[in-house]
Amino acid sequence: MAKGESITQWNKSGDTSTLRNRKSFPTSAPNTPVSKGQSCPTGNDAQSSNGTSAQFSSRLSDRHMCTVLLVLVVGLSFSTRLYKITEPPHVCWDETHFGKMGSYYINRTFFFDVHPPLGKMLIGLAGYMTGYDGTFPFMKPGDKYEHHNYWGMRGFCAVLGSLLPIFAYLIVLELSRSETAALIAASLLIFDTGCITISQYILLDPILMFFIMAAVLSMVKFNQQVYRPFSASWWLWLVLTGVNLAGALGVKFVGLFVILLVGLNTVWDLWRLLGDLSLSLVDIAKHFLARVVGLILFPLFFYVTVFAIHFVVLNKSGPGDGFFSSAFQSRLIGNNLHNASMPEYLAYGSTITVKNLRIAGGYLHSHWHLYPEGVGARQQQVTAYLHKDYNNLWLVHRQNSNESQSPTPDLVRHGDIIRLEHKETTRNLHSHLHEAPLTKKHFQVTGYGNNGTGDANDLWQVEVCGGQKGDLVKVLRSKVRFLHRATGCVLYSSGKTLPKWGWEQVEVTCSPYLKETPSSQWNIEDHINPKLPNISLSVLKPHFLEILLESHIVMIRGNSGLKPKDNEMNSKPWHWPINYQGLRFSGVNETEYRVYLLGNPVLWWMNLASLGLYLIMVAVASVALQRGFSLSQKRKEHSHVLMRGGGLLLLGWLLHYAPFYTMGRVLYYHHYFPAMLFSSMLTGITLDILLKSADLLLRPPYSDWLQRAGQLVLLFTVLHSFYLFHPLSYGMTGPLAHEPGSSMAGLKWMDSWEF
Repeated sequence: MAKGESITQWNKSGDTSTLRNRKSFPTSAPNTPVSKGQSCPTGNDAQSSNGTSAQFSSRLSDRHMCTVLLVLVVGLSFSTRLYKITEPPHVCWDETHFGKMGSYYINRTFFFDVHPPLGKMLIGLAGYMTGYDGTFPFMKPGDKYEHHNYWGMRGFCAVLGSLLPIFAYLIVLELSRSETAALIAASLLIFDTGCITISQYILLDPILMFFIMAAVLSMVKFNQQVYRPFSASWWLWLVLTGVNLAGALGVKFVGLFVILLVGLNTVWDLWRLLGDLSLSLVDIAKHFLARVVGLILFPLFFYVTVFAIHFVVLNKSGPGDGFFSSAFQSRLIGNNLHNASMPEYLAYGSTITVKNLRIAGGYLHSHWHLYPEGVGARQQQVTAYLHKDYNNLWLVHRQNSNESQSPTPDLVRHGDIIRLEHKETTRNLHSHLHEAPLTKKHFQVTGYGNNGTGDANDLWQVEVCGGQKGDLVKVLRSKVRFLHRATGCVLYSSGKTLPKWGWEQVEVTCSPYLKETPSSQWNIEDHINPKLPNISLSVLKPHFLEILLESHIVMIRGNSGLKPKDNEMNSKPWHWPINYQGLRFSGVNETEYRVYLLGNPVLWWMNLASLGLYLIMVAVASVALQRGFSLSQKRKEHSHVLMRGGGLLLLGWLLHYAPFYTMGRVLYYHHYFPAMLFSSMLTGITLDILLKSADLLLRPPYSDWLQRAGQLVLLFTVLHSFYLFHPLSYGMTGPLAHEPGSSMAGLKWMDSWEF
């Protein structure tokens, strides 16, 4: 047998075997056939080559073109994000929060934030590695950075933001096998002013979007390994998917949306494997366990490890202490409970602080300010305050004000009736039948009287939860309720934030509903009484799992409790896709350096139109397939890409956008940017297939000319719109857009834009 003949037969045999094996491993996103000049060849394509020199040369040329395009995307993406990275040289928008939190990590100072810690940890690490010493206060937007090395933290965020168009290019290339579609998607992100702006500052958004896109890319790459299960590359992309999912969740809880996307993809993948009769149940079990390990257990371990590092690094007392329980605070160096000692049992004559057991319930607090006219009785305000403060101190007295003169003070017991006198103002903790400021079915709590002299409405009965009459009140460890003797209600922290007149502290009420809840339970935290012996509180230090659980409860409640402040710019979800309103990052007048977060309106409206166009194209393709129309191989490929690849991206857009309609917390324009990434990638696939369908209207070569003309018009539109709106990202000076002589004159297309 001739050598060439044997090779030919081997290839035929190999092709048949490959086809047989491919049927054994269905995938949720299988490779589509590759047309010459349409996409970059993959390893699979190289293996199926017949080895002729012409085909080899063609594939080499395609690889070269793919490399050139990828280098072009990389160069444009990094240059647009790193350009003018140090401008303006002052704090912009939320840099005041996340830059400050980066400083806290460098200084190892504990703080509270409603988001998980990974993003702030990375910002702090970037600052530390580039010479920032953590001393800049980040007090308010507009503060000059002066000699501080802030560029490293901005540069780190910009580098991660620069990777987003690159990831989009690779994702769309995998899903569509078309470098044109990939290039369109990447261009929409490279030249979007909103993406540029949000990537150039010390924010969590570019870090979050980096992990979201990396997770999607890893998932798509893993789907392409379907013919090589349990190989090294299969495990690599599976593990990377899990790591990036943990990273997304570790930056913001919005990362749950991409976890849901990957989860749905995995469920579909396993369902198809279950229908493959060539696989044994043992094989299916292996696939299932591999995904449990790679997408659940390993990411969970990584996520918990992030928190372990967070707790180890932030070991010093700081501004976040008051949000957490007394036991949590006892582990922080510098906190008054760290390695502290105090009397074990509550006694009359003691000076105490009283902390609510509701997470972020606060310390019982009062101050000289009165409730405003029309809000209950015009008496002294009583609130719950989340920070350590001198106005949190109260004195414990008997109901008749006759204190014992014995050397050893009497101890407070379950069932005793006491008065609590505010140490600073000498007014008693008081309640009456006036309604509470915010919780209208509860009664108002005030400070009343003078120098400890008040009336019968100042009396409270102490109850140790689960206790019996005569039981002592243990400091820190006893859960205590305070029942108002006159009205029968119980002291309560509602968790609601008071308006400006209440200094945005937490409302304290007297609840007529006596069911035991953390909101009506308190503990004695600080306890000062020189007449009593002290004991060590080292036994209070909690275990890691306890502080991990508590920190998540605090974050979730804090997140859901975020409400818009007076005159604060917030928006509604329907505003976002239409680019209704942006965010002012810096500057308000013509003498200041103005940066305005607003998506390139031409590109955003193109994305919005493409969503509708995609649905129409999918509907037409579905009807054609359902009716059995004779379609060319090319049309079948396009239908496959639209339904599988486009469907995955549409699902990603919906999962990252629709849930915001159900949220009660305050929402901002920048919350849409993860969804916008999916929308831009979907636009790339949609417009590419639309342009390639020119042969439905014209015959070659006219259809090819129409396709090229459409691509050139699209390229010109993207570049020209970027030229018009790029000052939004890189800074504007001089007159505002609606004033004569402005560089942005005529570009304020919507009255809601403020630049």
